[in-house]
Amino acid sequence: MAKAKSAFVCNECGADYAKWQGQCQACGAWNSLQEFKVSSSKTSARVAATSDTRRQGYAGATTGIQDLSEVDLGDVPRFSSGASEFDRVLGGGLVPGGVVLIGGHPGAGKSTLLLQTMCWLAQQQSAMYVTGEESLQQVAMRAQRLGLPTKNLKMLSETNVESIMAVADQVKPKVMVIDSIQVMHLDGIESAPGSVSQVRESAAVLTRFAKQTQTTVLLVGHVTKDGTLAGPKVLEHMVDCSVLLEGSEDSRFRTLRGMKNRFGAINELGVFAMLENGLREVKNPSSIFLNRSKHPAAGSLVMVVWEGTRPLLVELQALVDDSAFGNPRRVTVGFDHNRLAMLLAVLHKHGGLLTSDQDVYLNVVGGVKVLETSADLAAIAAVVSSFRDQVLPHDLVVLGEVGLSGEIRPVPSGQERISEAAKHGFKRAVVPKSNCPKKPIEGMEVVGVERLSEALEAIFG
Repeated sequence: MAKAKSAFVCNECGADYAKWQGQCQACGAWNSLQEFKVSSSKTSARVAATSDTRRQGYAGATTGIQDLSEVDLGDVPRFSSGASEFDRVLGGGLVPGGVVLIGGHPGAGKSTLLLQTMCWLAQQQSAMYVTGEESLQQVAMRAQRLGLPTKNLKMLSETNVESIMAVADQVKPKVMVIDSIQVMHLDGIESAPGSVSQVRESAAVLTRFAKQTQTTVLLVGHVTKDGTLAGPKVLEHMVDCSVLLEGSEDSRFRTLRGMKNRFGAINELGVFAMLENGLREVKNPSSIFLNRSKHPAAGSLVMVVWEGTRPLLVELQALVDDSAFGNPRRVTVGFDHNRLAMLLAVLHKHGGLLTSDQDVYLNVVGGVKVLETSADLAAIAAVVSSFRDQVLPHDLVVLGEVGLSGEIRPVPSGQERISEAAKHGFKRAVVPKSNCPKKPIEGMEVVGVERLSEALEAIFG
Protein backbone atom coordinates (compact mmCIF):
# COMPACT_ATOMS: atom_id res chain seq x y z
CA MET A 1 0.00 0.00 0.00
CA ALA A 2 1.34 3.41 -0.98
CA LYS A 3 2.43 5.62 1.86
CA ALA A 4 0.23 8.65 2.48
CA LYS A 5 1.90 11.95 1.76
CA SER A 6 1.84 14.82 4.22
CA ALA A 7 1.87 18.57 3.75
CA PHE A 8 2.15 21.43 6.22
CA VAL A 9 -0.34 24.30 5.79
CA CYS A 10 -0.28 27.71 7.48
CA ASN A 11 -3.49 28.39 9.42
CA GLU A 12 -3.07 32.13 8.87
CA CYS A 13 -2.58 32.47 5.11
CA GLY A 14 -2.99 28.96 3.65
CA ALA A 15 0.57 28.60 2.30
CA ASP A 16 1.80 25.00 2.22
CA TYR A 17 5.25 23.46 2.67
CA ALA A 18 6.77 20.03 2.24
CA LYS A 19 8.13 19.93 5.80
CA TRP A 20 7.44 21.63 9.09
CA GLN A 21 9.17 24.90 10.01
CA GLY A 22 8.72 27.35 12.83
CA GLN A 23 7.77 30.43 10.81
CA CYS A 24 5.62 30.79 7.70
CA GLN A 25 7.68 32.49 5.00
CA ALA A 26 4.57 33.87 3.28
CA CYS A 27 2.92 35.78 6.15
CA GLY A 28 5.59 35.65 8.89
CA ALA A 29 3.37 33.93 11.47
CA TRP A 30 5.09 31.70 14.05
CA ASN A 31 4.01 28.14 14.90
CA SER A 32 1.09 28.32 12.47
CA LEU A 33 1.95 25.31 10.28
CA GLN A 34 -0.27 22.28 10.70
CA GLU A 35 0.20 18.86 9.17
CA PHE A 36 -2.45 17.14 7.08
CA LYS A 37 -2.42 14.16 4.77
CA VAL A 38 -2.78 14.84 1.08
CA SER A 39 -4.29 11.44 0.31
CA SER A 40 -5.12 8.17 2.02
CA SER A 41 -6.50 4.82 1.00
CA LYS A 42 -9.71 5.46 2.91
CA THR A 43 -10.33 8.79 1.25
CA SER A 44 -9.42 7.47 -2.18
CA ALA A 45 -11.82 4.56 -1.80
CA ARG A 46 -14.71 6.78 -0.78
CA VAL A 47 -14.12 9.32 -3.51
CA ALA A 48 -13.76 6.57 -6.10
CA ALA A 49 -17.04 5.00 -4.98
CA THR A 50 -18.99 8.24 -5.09
CA SER A 51 -17.48 10.12 -7.98
CA ASP A 52 -16.47 10.03 -11.60
CA THR A 53 -13.06 8.56 -12.45
CA ARG A 54 -12.29 11.69 -14.47
CA ARG A 55 -12.27 13.88 -11.34
CA GLN A 56 -9.03 15.73 -12.00
CA GLY A 57 -8.49 19.36 -11.06
CA TYR A 58 -11.13 21.33 -9.18
CA ALA A 59 -12.26 23.14 -12.36
CA GLY A 60 -13.84 19.91 -13.63
CA ALA A 61 -12.86 17.24 -16.13
CA THR A 62 -9.73 18.18 -18.03
CA THR A 63 -9.70 18.37 -21.84
CA GLY A 64 -7.04 18.14 -24.51
CA ILE A 65 -5.37 21.13 -26.05
CA GLN A 66 -7.67 23.19 -28.26
CA ASP A 67 -7.55 26.42 -30.26
CA LEU A 68 -9.38 29.32 -28.65
CA SER A 69 -11.35 29.85 -31.89
CA GLU A 70 -12.68 26.27 -31.69
CA VAL A 71 -14.13 26.59 -28.18
CA ASP A 72 -17.92 26.22 -28.13
CA LEU A 73 -19.47 29.58 -27.30
CA GLY A 74 -22.97 28.29 -26.67
CA ASP A 75 -25.04 30.39 -24.30
CA VAL A 76 -24.89 29.34 -20.66
CA PRO A 77 -28.50 28.61 -19.63
CA ARG A 78 -29.41 30.56 -16.52
CA PHE A 79 -32.39 29.95 -14.29
CA SER A 80 -34.04 32.29 -11.82
CA SER A 81 -33.60 31.98 -8.07
CA GLY A 82 -37.13 33.25 -7.49
CA ALA A 83 -35.99 36.71 -6.34
CA SER A 84 -35.20 39.37 -8.93
CA GLU A 85 -32.83 41.21 -6.56
CA PHE A 86 -30.86 38.00 -5.97
CA ASP A 87 -30.78 37.36 -9.72
CA ARG A 88 -29.50 40.88 -10.33
CA VAL A 89 -26.54 40.40 -7.99
CA LEU A 90 -25.75 37.03 -9.62
CA GLY A 91 -25.69 38.62 -13.06
CA GLY A 92 -29.08 37.40 -14.28
CA GLY A 93 -29.67 34.18 -12.36
CA LEU A 94 -28.01 30.95 -11.29
CA VAL A 95 -25.68 29.14 -13.70
CA PRO A 96 -25.52 25.33 -13.94
CA GLY A 97 -22.18 24.19 -12.54
CA GLY A 98 -21.59 27.53 -10.83
CA VAL A 99 -20.41 27.82 -7.24
CA VAL A 100 -21.71 30.78 -5.21
CA LEU A 101 -20.28 31.78 -1.83
CA ILE A 102 -22.65 33.77 0.40
CA GLY A 103 -21.11 35.45 3.45
CA GLY A 104 -22.49 37.67 6.17
CA HIS A 105 -22.59 38.39 9.89
CA PRO A 106 -24.58 36.10 12.22
CA GLY A 107 -28.26 36.95 11.95
CA ALA A 108 -27.93 38.80 8.64
CA GLY A 109 -30.32 36.35 6.96
CA LYS A 110 -28.10 34.03 4.93
CA SER A 111 -29.92 30.84 5.85
CA THR A 112 -33.30 32.54 5.51
CA LEU A 113 -32.53 33.79 2.02
CA LEU A 114 -31.25 30.39 0.88
CA LEU A 115 -34.13 28.48 2.45
CA GLN A 116 -36.62 30.73 0.65
CA THR A 117 -34.72 30.27 -2.61
CA MET A 118 -34.49 26.48 -2.27
CA CYS A 119 -38.15 26.05 -1.35
CA TRP A 120 -39.10 27.98 -4.48
CA LEU A 121 -36.64 26.11 -6.71
CA ALA A 122 -37.77 22.72 -5.37
CA GLN A 123 -41.15 23.28 -7.01
CA GLN A 124 -39.49 23.42 -10.46
CA GLN A 125 -36.48 21.09 -10.21
CA SER A 126 -34.54 18.76 -7.94
CA ALA A 127 -33.01 20.66 -4.98
CA MET A 128 -31.10 19.53 -1.88
CA TYR A 129 -30.34 21.52 1.28
CA VAL A 130 -27.41 20.28 3.40
CA THR A 131 -27.26 21.72 6.90
CA GLY A 132 -24.33 21.16 9.22
CA GLU A 133 -25.12 23.76 11.89
CA GLU A 134 -28.83 23.13 12.52
CA SER A 135 -31.00 20.09 12.95
CA LEU A 136 -33.63 19.24 10.36
CA GLN A 137 -36.32 20.11 12.92
CA GLN A 138 -34.94 23.62 13.32
CA VAL A 139 -34.93 24.19 9.57
CA ALA A 140 -38.47 22.80 9.28
CA MET A 141 -39.69 25.10 12.05
CA ARG A 142 -38.21 28.12 10.26
CA ALA A 143 -39.81 27.13 6.98
CA GLN A 144 -43.18 26.73 8.72
CA ARG A 145 -42.83 30.11 10.43
CA LEU A 146 -42.05 31.78 7.10
CA GLY A 147 -44.94 30.04 5.36
CA LEU A 148 -42.73 28.41 2.71
CA PRO A 149 -43.72 25.46 0.48
CA THR A 150 -41.76 22.53 1.89
CA LYS A 151 -42.78 19.84 -0.58
CA ASN A 152 -40.06 18.27 -2.82
CA LEU A 153 -37.09 19.93 -1.02
CA LYS A 154 -34.59 17.22 -0.05
CA MET A 155 -32.96 17.83 3.35
CA LEU A 156 -29.73 16.34 4.70
CA SER A 157 -27.98 16.92 8.04
CA GLU A 158 -24.35 16.01 7.43
CA THR A 159 -20.86 17.48 7.74
CA ASN A 160 -18.77 14.82 6.02
CA VAL A 161 -18.08 15.86 2.42
CA GLU A 162 -17.64 12.30 1.14
CA SER A 163 -21.05 11.30 2.57
CA ILE A 164 -22.67 14.39 1.06
CA MET A 165 -21.29 13.57 -2.37
CA ALA A 166 -22.49 9.95 -2.09
CA VAL A 167 -26.04 11.16 -1.38
CA ALA A 168 -25.83 13.79 -4.13
CA ASP A 169 -24.80 11.12 -6.65
CA GLN A 170 -28.01 9.27 -5.83
CA VAL A 171 -30.40 12.25 -5.64
CA LYS A 172 -28.74 14.14 -8.55
CA PRO A 173 -29.92 17.63 -7.51
CA LYS A 174 -29.75 20.56 -9.89
CA VAL A 175 -29.16 22.96 -6.96
CA MET A 176 -27.46 22.19 -3.66
CA VAL A 177 -26.86 24.35 -0.56
CA ILE A 178 -24.00 23.71 1.88
CA ASP A 179 -24.66 25.47 5.20
CA SER A 180 -21.91 26.13 6.05
CA ILE A 181 -18.51 25.43 4.52
CA GLN A 182 -16.78 26.08 7.87
CA VAL A 183 -18.29 22.96 9.47
CA MET A 184 -17.53 20.59 6.59
CA HIS A 185 -14.64 18.14 6.83
CA LEU A 186 -12.79 15.40 4.94
CA ASP A 187 -11.65 12.23 6.71
CA GLY A 188 -8.17 12.32 5.18
CA ILE A 189 -7.31 15.65 6.83
CA GLU A 190 -6.42 15.51 10.51
CA SER A 191 -7.15 19.15 11.39
CA ALA A 192 -10.47 20.25 12.87
CA PRO A 193 -13.41 21.54 10.78
CA GLY A 194 -13.06 25.25 10.09
CA SER A 195 -9.28 25.15 9.78
CA VAL A 196 -7.55 26.44 6.67
CA SER A 197 -6.80 22.99 5.29
CA GLN A 198 -10.30 21.61 5.91
CA VAL A 199 -12.07 24.62 4.38
CA ARG A 200 -9.78 24.69 1.37
CA GLU A 201 -9.94 20.98 0.55
CA SER A 202 -13.67 20.68 1.25
CA ALA A 203 -14.42 23.61 -1.04
CA ALA A 204 -12.17 22.13 -3.73
CA VAL A 205 -13.99 18.78 -3.66
CA LEU A 206 -17.42 20.45 -3.78
CA THR A 207 -16.31 22.71 -6.63
CA ARG A 208 -15.08 19.73 -8.64
CA PHE A 209 -18.42 18.02 -8.07
CA ALA A 210 -20.31 21.12 -9.25
CA LYS A 211 -18.29 21.48 -12.45
CA GLN A 212 -18.51 17.83 -13.48
CA THR A 213 -22.17 17.25 -12.67
CA GLN A 214 -23.41 20.74 -13.69
CA THR A 215 -24.89 21.15 -10.22
CA THR A 216 -25.28 24.68 -8.90
CA VAL A 217 -23.71 24.77 -5.42
CA LEU A 218 -24.43 27.55 -2.92
CA LEU A 219 -21.94 27.74 -0.04
CA VAL A 220 -22.60 29.65 3.17
CA GLY A 221 -19.47 31.26 4.60
CA HIS A 222 -18.80 32.86 7.97
CA VAL A 223 -17.13 36.26 8.34
CA THR A 224 -14.51 37.59 10.71
CA LYS A 225 -14.82 40.54 13.08
CA ASP A 226 -13.63 42.80 10.26
CA GLY A 227 -16.49 41.67 8.04
CA THR A 228 -14.32 39.71 5.61
CA LEU A 229 -14.95 36.07 4.71
CA ALA A 230 -13.32 33.68 7.15
CA GLY A 231 -10.93 30.99 5.99
CA PRO A 232 -8.18 30.99 3.39
CA LYS A 233 -8.22 33.62 0.66
CA VAL A 234 -8.03 30.82 -1.89
CA LEU A 235 -11.66 30.01 -1.01
CA GLU A 236 -12.80 33.18 -2.79
CA HIS A 237 -10.59 32.35 -5.77
CA MET A 238 -12.14 28.90 -6.12
CA VAL A 239 -15.77 29.99 -6.37
CA ASP A 240 -17.41 31.61 -9.39
CA CYS A 241 -19.39 34.19 -7.45
CA SER A 242 -18.89 35.70 -4.01
CA VAL A 243 -21.62 37.84 -2.43
CA LEU A 244 -21.93 39.47 0.97
CA LEU A 245 -25.18 39.98 2.87
CA GLU A 246 -24.94 43.03 5.09
CA GLY A 247 -27.28 44.78 7.49
CA SER A 248 -27.12 46.64 10.79
CA GLU A 249 -28.89 45.37 13.89
CA ASP A 250 -31.05 48.50 14.13
CA SER A 251 -32.30 48.31 10.55
CA ARG A 252 -34.69 45.88 8.89
CA PHE A 253 -33.06 46.35 5.50
CA ARG A 254 -30.37 44.02 4.14
CA THR A 255 -28.06 44.70 1.21
CA LEU A 256 -26.64 41.89 -0.91
CA ARG A 257 -23.47 43.02 -2.66
CA GLY A 258 -21.54 41.11 -5.31
CA MET A 259 -17.81 40.99 -4.55
CA LYS A 260 -16.79 38.63 -7.36
CA ASN A 261 -18.73 37.31 -10.33
CA ARG A 262 -17.43 35.36 -13.30
CA PHE A 263 -20.83 35.53 -14.98
CA GLY A 264 -21.76 39.20 -14.52
CA ALA A 265 -20.89 42.62 -13.14
CA ILE A 266 -19.32 43.04 -9.71
CA ASN A 267 -20.43 45.53 -7.04
CA GLU A 268 -24.03 44.85 -8.01
CA LEU A 269 -26.40 45.64 -5.15
CA GLY A 270 -29.64 43.97 -4.15
CA VAL A 271 -31.84 45.29 -1.35
CA PHE A 272 -34.11 43.21 0.88
CA ALA A 273 -36.34 43.97 3.85
CA MET A 274 -36.38 41.56 6.80
CA LEU A 275 -40.03 41.02 7.73
CA GLU A 276 -41.88 38.49 9.87
CA ASN A 277 -42.39 36.26 6.83
CA GLY A 278 -38.74 36.39 5.73
CA LEU A 279 -36.70 38.51 3.35
CA ARG A 280 -38.68 40.47 0.80
CA GLU A 281 -37.30 42.35 -2.19
CA VAL A 282 -37.19 46.14 -2.33
CA LYS A 283 -37.99 47.00 -5.94
CA ASN A 284 -37.11 50.70 -5.65
CA PRO A 285 -34.16 51.06 -3.22
CA SER A 286 -33.88 54.82 -3.78
CA SER A 287 -37.26 55.28 -2.10
CA ILE A 288 -36.02 53.87 1.24
CA PHE A 289 -32.71 55.73 1.17
CA LEU A 290 -34.48 59.04 0.40
CA ASN A 291 -36.78 58.96 3.39
CA ARG A 292 -35.62 62.41 4.45
CA SER A 293 -36.81 64.60 7.28
CA LYS A 294 -39.64 67.03 6.57
CA HIS A 295 -37.62 69.77 8.24
CA PRO A 296 -34.55 70.67 6.12
CA ALA A 297 -31.27 70.72 7.99
CA ALA A 298 -27.81 71.97 7.16
CA GLY A 299 -25.32 69.32 6.03
CA SER A 300 -27.87 67.11 4.27
CA LEU A 301 -27.56 66.48 0.54
CA VAL A 302 -28.57 63.85 -2.03
CA MET A 303 -26.04 62.18 -4.34
CA VAL A 304 -26.37 59.57 -7.09
CA VAL A 305 -24.08 56.53 -6.84
CA TRP A 306 -23.79 53.76 -9.41
CA GLU A 307 -24.25 50.25 -8.02
CA GLY A 308 -23.51 47.58 -10.57
CA THR A 309 -25.92 48.30 -13.43
CA ARG A 310 -28.25 50.88 -11.91
CA PRO A 311 -28.16 54.33 -10.30
CA LEU A 312 -29.05 54.74 -6.65
CA LEU A 313 -30.04 57.96 -4.91
CA VAL A 314 -28.62 58.19 -1.39
CA GLU A 315 -28.66 60.92 1.25
CA LEU A 316 -25.31 62.12 2.59
CA GLN A 317 -25.10 63.91 5.96
CA ALA A 318 -22.21 65.92 7.37
CA LEU A 319 -21.65 67.51 10.75
CA VAL A 320 -18.87 70.05 11.34
CA ASP A 321 -18.28 71.24 14.88
CA ASP A 322 -15.55 72.95 16.89
CA SER A 323 -12.98 70.48 18.14
CA ALA A 324 -12.55 70.29 21.90
CA PHE A 325 -9.15 68.63 21.58
CA GLY A 326 -5.91 69.40 19.82
CA ASN A 327 -6.42 66.64 17.26
CA PRO A 328 -9.72 67.10 15.35
CA ARG A 329 -11.71 63.94 14.66
CA ARG A 330 -12.57 62.62 11.18
CA VAL A 331 -15.32 60.00 11.47
CA THR A 332 -17.03 58.39 8.48
CA VAL A 333 -19.80 55.80 8.12
CA GLY A 334 -20.14 54.31 4.65
CA PHE A 335 -17.45 56.59 3.23
CA ASP A 336 -13.69 56.13 2.92
CA HIS A 337 -11.91 57.83 5.83
CA ASN A 338 -8.75 58.63 3.89
CA ARG A 339 -10.70 60.12 1.01
CA LEU A 340 -12.49 62.50 3.36
CA ALA A 341 -9.14 63.75 4.67
CA MET A 342 -7.98 64.33 1.10
CA LEU A 343 -11.18 66.21 0.18
CA LEU A 344 -10.84 68.46 3.22
CA ALA A 345 -7.32 69.36 2.10
CA VAL A 346 -8.60 70.15 -1.42
CA LEU A 347 -11.40 72.24 0.10
CA HIS A 348 -8.86 74.29 2.03
CA LYS A 349 -6.48 74.72 -0.89
CA HIS A 350 -9.00 75.48 -3.65
CA GLY A 351 -12.15 76.42 -1.74
CA GLY A 352 -10.69 78.64 0.95
CA LEU A 353 -12.37 76.80 3.84
CA LEU A 354 -10.16 75.70 6.74
CA THR A 355 -11.40 72.75 8.83
CA SER A 356 -8.17 71.87 10.66
CA ASP A 357 -9.72 73.02 13.95
CA GLN A 358 -13.08 71.32 13.34
CA ASP A 359 -14.42 67.82 13.97
CA VAL A 360 -15.93 66.44 10.76
CA TYR A 361 -18.46 63.61 10.76
CA LEU A 362 -19.77 62.09 7.52
CA ASN A 363 -22.58 59.56 7.26
CA VAL A 364 -24.18 57.78 4.30
CA VAL A 365 -27.81 57.23 5.29
CA GLY A 366 -29.29 53.74 5.04
CA GLY A 367 -26.15 51.69 5.62
CA VAL A 368 -24.92 51.99 2.02
CA LYS A 369 -21.16 51.90 1.46
CA VAL A 370 -19.93 54.32 -1.19
CA LEU A 371 -17.10 52.67 -3.11
CA GLU A 372 -16.72 55.15 -5.98
CA THR A 373 -15.48 58.72 -6.42
CA SER A 374 -18.71 60.25 -7.74
CA ALA A 375 -19.62 61.27 -4.17
CA ASP A 376 -16.62 63.62 -3.81
CA LEU A 377 -18.42 66.83 -4.73
CA ALA A 378 -21.48 65.90 -2.66
CA ALA A 379 -19.27 65.25 0.39
CA ILE A 380 -17.58 68.64 0.06
CA ALA A 381 -20.95 70.38 -0.41
CA ALA A 382 -22.37 68.69 2.70
CA VAL A 383 -19.33 69.72 4.77
CA VAL A 384 -19.57 73.34 3.60
CA SER A 385 -23.32 73.35 4.27
CA SER A 386 -22.82 72.20 7.85
CA PHE A 387 -19.86 74.52 8.42
CA ARG A 388 -21.83 77.57 7.22
CA ASP A 389 -25.09 76.31 8.76
CA GLN A 390 -26.69 76.90 5.36
CA VAL A 391 -29.58 74.63 4.36
CA LEU A 392 -29.46 73.26 0.83
CA PRO A 393 -32.64 72.89 -1.31
CA HIS A 394 -34.44 69.56 -1.04
CA ASP A 395 -34.66 69.26 -4.83
CA LEU A 396 -30.87 69.59 -5.40
CA VAL A 397 -28.68 66.66 -6.40
CA VAL A 398 -24.87 66.81 -6.68
CA LEU A 399 -22.34 64.43 -8.23
CA GLY A 400 -18.77 64.58 -9.50
CA GLU A 401 -15.21 63.52 -8.75
CA VAL A 402 -12.86 66.12 -7.28
CA GLY A 403 -9.19 66.12 -8.27
CA LEU A 404 -6.27 67.29 -6.15
CA SER A 405 -5.85 70.40 -8.31
CA GLY A 406 -9.47 71.41 -7.70
CA GLU A 407 -10.88 70.22 -11.04
CA ILE A 408 -14.24 68.49 -11.28
CA ARG A 409 -13.84 65.26 -13.21
CA PRO A 410 -16.67 63.43 -15.04
CA VAL A 411 -18.14 60.21 -13.68
CA PRO A 412 -19.31 57.11 -15.59
CA SER A 413 -22.98 56.94 -16.67
CA GLY A 414 -23.52 60.58 -15.77
CA GLN A 415 -26.62 61.11 -17.92
CA GLU A 416 -28.32 58.00 -16.54
CA ARG A 417 -27.72 59.29 -13.00
CA ILE A 418 -29.25 62.66 -13.85
CA SER A 419 -32.28 61.01 -15.46
CA GLU A 420 -32.80 58.85 -12.36
CA ALA A 421 -32.76 61.97 -10.15
CA ALA A 422 -35.30 63.67 -12.44
CA LYS A 423 -37.63 60.65 -12.09
CA HIS A 424 -37.64 61.15 -8.31
CA GLY A 425 -38.64 64.80 -8.57
CA PHE A 426 -35.30 66.61 -8.28
CA LYS A 427 -35.34 69.93 -10.11
CA ARG A 428 -31.68 71.00 -10.08
CA ALA A 429 -28.37 69.17 -10.52
CA VAL A 430 -24.76 70.32 -10.23
CA VAL A 431 -22.59 67.95 -12.24
CA PRO A 432 -19.25 67.91 -14.11
CA LYS A 433 -19.48 69.82 -17.36
CA SER A 434 -18.63 66.72 -19.38
CA ASN A 435 -21.65 64.92 -17.91
CA CYS A 436 -24.18 67.53 -18.97
CA PRO A 437 -26.89 65.90 -21.14
CA LYS A 438 -26.91 66.84 -24.81
CA LYS A 439 -30.68 67.31 -24.74
CA PRO A 440 -32.42 69.24 -21.94
CA ILE A 441 -34.28 67.12 -19.39
CA GLU A 442 -37.81 68.33 -18.81
CA GLY A 443 -38.23 69.86 -15.37
CA MET A 444 -34.52 69.56 -14.52
CA GLU A 445 -31.96 72.39 -14.49
CA VAL A 446 -28.47 70.97 -14.98
CA VAL A 447 -25.46 73.13 -14.11
CA GLY A 448 -22.09 71.97 -15.46
CA VAL A 449 -18.92 72.95 -13.56
CA GLU A 450 -15.21 72.43 -14.16
CA ARG A 451 -13.58 73.78 -10.98
CA LEU A 452 -14.34 73.44 -7.29
CA SER A 453 -14.79 77.19 -6.91
CA GLU A 454 -17.41 77.14 -9.70
CA ALA A 455 -19.23 74.23 -8.06
CA LEU A 456 -19.41 75.96 -4.65
CA GLU A 457 -20.69 79.12 -6.33
CA ALA A 458 -23.37 77.15 -8.19
CA ILE A 459 -24.46 75.29 -5.05
CA PHE A 460 -24.38 78.06 -2.45
CA GLY A 461 -24.67 81.15 -4.67
